[in-house]
Amino acid sequence: MIDAYLLTLLVFSPLLGIIALLFVQREQANVLKTIGIVATLLPFVLSLVLFISFDFGEQGFQFVHQMPWIEFVIAEDLALDIHYELGADGLSVALILLTTIVTTLAALASLYIKQRLKEYFILFLILEIGMLGVFTAKNLLLFFIFFELTVIPLFFLIAIAGYIHREKAAISFLIYNGIGSAVMLIAFAVMFMYAGTMHIDALAEAFAHPDWSTAFKTGLFLALLFAFGVKLPIFPLHSWMLKVHVQAHPAVVMIHSGILLKLGAYGLIRLGLGIFPEQVAQLSFLIAILGVLNILYGAVLAFVQEDLKMVMAYSSVSHMGIVLLGIAALNDSGLQGAIFQTISHGLISALLFFIIGMIYERTQTSMIADLGGLAKSMPITSGVFLAAALANLGLPGMSGFISEFMSFLGLFGAYPWVAAVGVLGIILTAVYLLRAILNTTFGPAKEKWSELIDAKGFEVLPLAVLLGLIILIGVYPSILGDTIHGSVDYIVQSLTARTGG
Repeated sequence: MIDAYLLTLLVFSPLLGIIALLFVQREQANVLKTIGIVATLLPFVLSLVLFISFDFGEQGFQFVHQMPWIEFVIAEDLALDIHYELGADGLSVALILLTTIVTTLAALASLYIKQRLKEYFILFLILEIGMLGVFTAKNLLLFFIFFELTVIPLFFLIAIAGYIHREKAAISFLIYNGIGSAVMLIAFAVMFMYAGTMHIDALAEAFAHPDWSTAFKTGLFLALLFAFGVKLPIFPLHSWMLKVHVQAHPAVVMIHSGILLKLGAYGLIRLGLGIFPEQVAQLSFLIAILGVLNILYGAVLAFVQEDLKMVMAYSSVSHMGIVLLGIAALNDSGLQGAIFQTISHGLISALLFFIIGMIYERTQTSMIADLGGLAKSMPITSGVFLAAALANLGLPGMSGFISEFMSFLGLFGAYPWVAAVGVLGIILTAVYLLRAILNTTFGPAKEKWSELIDAKGFEVLPLAVLLGLIILIGVYPSILGDTIHGSVDYIVQSLTARTGG
């Protein structure tokens, strides 16, 4: 019986923490922090139940929960009949597990926060509901509601817990993401008006009909590409993300870089490839070029940054380009690489920003020139920092390698010279990451940093868990490959059937 309600329980389980927080006084900081952290454990446990119970040998959605929701007549020939529909396939399960892991660890990182804890953790848990909802929604209206449920709380989280220019970063985030959401809503409304349904699978069947003009479907896909391109982000729609990564608190950036950027990748795969595979195939060269631009632009700009946060922000822009390359490949290897990169970057970026947060708490700076020699006083943190950087540049044996290898392998089969140009970005990644990390942790030790305290207490768990998962996926990629295999096969089969390729 619980199977039918598992996803609903999972998505809305953070509500228990929100209700508990409402009855705690603002002055009780330790109680608020304890509830905020414990409240993330229930979604994590339920995500483990989902993972263990899921049959990865089957294609399609499982644990589907469906019931009537909205029904009324709009016009004589058009009725709004929308069901509450949640479901999960292998892709969803992988991203749900990523979400609950990173959210729990980000909640631990939130122990650094000292002010407005009640508002912070309530917004934090609302954000988790939105993220889990996006990955399980089976119709466009639910997808949009949950998608917007991530925008509003994140705006306030940036403004509440960020640094000196946090308000400007929050406004920039809201403007860009608001425009992207408006375009998405228009596209969803047009799709419903013409297809008469908001069910994602039914939309895929409806737009497979040859009566729809190519120009019409291309326009809808381009609208989705823009909307999800803002979230991913795709150059030149990325400037808001740089401000957020620098001005938001590292605990918030762990969520943003680790999960929220992946909503863009998920949307492109689930809705772009799922509903408009012919348009993705027709525009695959454009998507590949956008991916290469992301990779090279992010890598070149990361090389000249003097702030660790900016280095990692531009690194995220660069690495999201690899996701675009995998999607553009339109084959099994490329799509697996895109999904691997989505999960891998989520873990790696969360780890990098957690460490940057640790360093900032001790030194009150993230400027590379002001640091140096931290390995002497913080050997464990510095070692994990270097390991995370090596994972980010694609060292064999770590998750970054398998994701980059598969994405480029897939693209070499489709657009060899585009892939060859993109490889230059991987080389630049090694240059800018090693420059930033080595100048921060090695070299002459500055006297003022000689007494810094290494990782302690609650800081050890995020370091160990994130690095352990990065190595696990790198050494044993089948643990993720088996999870997403059915979803990738289904997407490729649908793509082949629709495009004849």
